[in-house]
Amino acid sequence: MWEKLQEIWRAKDVRNGILYVIIMMVLFRFAAHVPLPGVDLTALDRYFQANQVLGLLSLFSGGTLQSFAVIALGVAPYITSTIIFQLLAMIVPSIEELQKEGEQGQQKVNQWTRLATVPLAILQSFALIQLLRQSQFHILTNTDPFHIATLIVTVTAGTIFLMWIGELISEKKVGNGISLLIFAGILASFPSSVSQLVVAYDPSQLMTYLLYGAIAVLTVVGIVFITEGQRNIPVQYARQTRGGGQIGGVATTLPIRVNMAGVIPIIFAISILLFPSVVAQFFIHARTPWIATVAGWTINIVQNQTLYGVLYFVLVFVFTFFYTAVIFHPDQIAENLQKQGGFILGIRPGKPTADYLQSVMNRINLAGATFLGLIAVLPILAQGAGGNRLLAIGGTSLLIVVAVIIESVKEVESQLTMREYDAY
Repeated sequence: MWEKLQEIWRAKDVRNGILYVIIMMVLFRFAAHVPLPGVDLTALDRYFQANQVLGLLSLFSGGTLQSFAVIALGVAPYITSTIIFQLLAMIVPSIEELQKEGEQGQQKVNQWTRLATVPLAILQSFALIQLLRQSQFHILTNTDPFHIATLIVTVTAGTIFLMWIGELISEKKVGNGISLLIFAGILASFPSSVSQLVVAYDPSQLMTYLLYGAIAVLTVVGIVFITEGQRNIPVQYARQTRGGGQIGGVATTLPIRVNMAGVIPIIFAISILLFPSVVAQFFIHARTPWIATVAGWTINIVQNQTLYGVLYFVLVFVFTFFYTAVIFHPDQIAENLQKQGGFILGIRPGKPTADYLQSVMNRINLAGATFLGLIAVLPILAQGAGGNRLLAIGGTSLLIVVAVIIESVKEVESQLTMREYDAY
C-alpha cells in the first residue's frame, strides 16, 4: 500500500488531481456551513427530528438541508435532471441518437441536463421554502416576498455552484464529481452519528451495537465483492496479412463487470423514493379529504420500514438493469470486434455476438442487482431487529461511501497504468 501511495505522489498529474479534489471538497464543506438569513435553526432542527422523510433527504445533501445553508439542496436538482434525461433517452429516439454519436452528442445531452437543473432547482427551493412556511415550528422569521425570492435565488445559485464543482472534479479523473460530493457530505455527517450512538449508549443494547458493526462489515465486503466481480469472455483475433507480414491471432478476454452501474442505482432509488413523500408534505393538511388521505398514505410509505424496504429493493433492482442498459451496448461491442477481426469462440460475428453478450449481461446483472438490492435493505432489516433508527441511515451511507471509494481508487489506478504504457 505504501508503495502505491508513493507512486501516486511521484506522478505529478495524479497528485495534483487528488489535491485539487480535496481543495474542492473543503470548499464544498465551507459553503455547507454558511447559513441563509431569516431562519430559526433551533426550530429547523426540531422540525427535521420530527420528520423522517426530510431527515433522510438531508442525509444526501451532507447536512446542508438541515442547517439550511446556501447549498441547502445539494446536488439533488442535478440528479433529478440526470434521471429525467436518462429516461427520455429510452423514450425519445432523437435523444437516443445523440447519445450514440459519441462525445459530441453526449456533450449536448449534458448541456441540456445542466440547463434543466436551473428550473428544477428553482422549483425545489420554492417547494422547500413553502414546506418550511407551513410547518408549526415557525422556522422562517421573515416571510416577505422579497426575502423569499432572495432565498430561492441563493439556493438555486448554490446548486449550480455545486454542479460546477462536480464537473471540475470529474475532469481530474479521480472519480465522478457528483458522487464524490455526496460522499463528502455523508462522510462529514459520520462524526455526529457516532457521537449520537455514544451518547445514547445503553449496556442493555450491546447486541444492537454488535449487530450494527456486523452489518457494516458485511456491507463493505458485499460492495467490494460485487464491484470487483467480473465475467471474462474469451475473444480470439484472426490472423491478417499486411505488408508481407502477419498480425493478429491473439487470444484475449472481454471483461463484463457484475455491477457496471456502480453507486448510481442507489442514488436514483433514494431520489425517486423520497420525491413523492416530499411532495406529499404540502398536501397533508389539504381541505379536500381524499387528497389529505393520499398524502398521508404516501408519507407512511417511508415511515413504514417494511414498505420502504420493499420499494427500496425493487427500485435498486430496476435501476441497476436500467442504467446498465444505458451504458452497455452489445451491438456496438459486437460491431467493434468484427471490424478488428475479433470473435467470441463458438459464436458467429455480428448479431449472434450481440445477442450472446446481451444474454450474458442479463444473467450477470440478475445476480448483481439482486445482491445490491439485498445489501441496500440489509441495514433496514437490522433496524427492525434492533429498533435503532440510526442503523438504516448509517447502512445506506456506508453503501454509497464504499462504492464511491472503490470507483475513485480504480480511476487513480487506471491513470497510473496509462502512465506505465506511456513510459514505453
